[in-house]
Amino acid sequence: MPAAVTPEREESGPSRAPSPEPLAPIDRTPKLFIGGKQVRPDQGYSRPIVGPEGRPVGEVGEGNRKDIRNAVEAAHAAAAWAQASGHLRGQILYYIAENLSARADEFAARIRAVTGRADARREVDATIARLFTYAAWADKYDGQVHHVPVRGVTLAMNEPIGVIGLACPNESPLLGFVSLVAPAIATGNTVIALPSEPHPLSATDFYSVLETSDVPAGVVNIVSGAKDPLAQVLAEHFDVDAVWYCGGHAGAAAVERASAGNMKRTWVLAHLRDWFDTRQGEGREFLREATQVKNIWIPYGE
Repeated sequence: MPAAVTPEREESGPSRAPSPEPLAPIDRTPKLFIGGKQVRPDQGYSRPIVGPEGRPVGEVGEGNRKDIRNAVEAAHAAAAWAQASGHLRGQILYYIAENLSARADEFAARIRAVTGRADARREVDATIARLFTYAAWADKYDGQVHHVPVRGVTLAMNEPIGVIGLACPNESPLLGFVSLVAPAIATGNTVIALPSEPHPLSATDFYSVLETSDVPAGVVNIVSGAKDPLAQVLAEHFDVDAVWYCGGHAGAAAVERASAGNMKRTWVLAHLRDWFDTRQGEGREFLREATQVKNIWIPYGE
């Protein structure tokens, strides 16, 4: 008698769902960075940013006078940064450099998309090196001892200026931005930075690095938008102690005129600089402009 044929049994187990298709990237509009928070611009407007071929690559917030006022208030609220030790400020700058290094490829891709330059990774590497440079300077640029004609000595102490407005260069959007911000905060100042007008996305990406690097709220504030009008607002503001301006001669002249009424300290870099060159893009010149000297006479002897 032939053996009964047992029908094949279907494999039991959970059914396999089809793999979901990857989601398309979500377009986002970077916000302003004021008081350690991402905030929407006061007017609610944004401006398109286009790449070298005219293709839109993103949008950024359009800052105005009210946003500058808010940023100045946040910078003054962070005045305790000036009392922090140079060692602490240096450690935080090192931390910023380390976090930027972990995202170097991402930042290089952003610079390449916005500017079309093939040396984008070189700019990111130079930016990391610049942060390390000023981290090392943070506890070393601390003044000198001078002899005086009478019996005693004079301590020439380098102190931070206070709140500095920074109109950053249009070229080298990440390196130029950090080349101004790093020496200012390394010496204890708080800043309101206006990033490159045509290429601001590197700076708006950078605030996510600041958020994860223990930078106290209000030490670095970023307001994107039309650079020259915003720089003039900074120069006219009585609670801004200094303005650094990188740009054309017309914008520089406007900043100088606007600052004359309140005797604000200004530093104009109207000529183009090679920000990759360590002789032009970093060093004691920047540290000197970020500080003011307080002389203390100490008598001694009979």
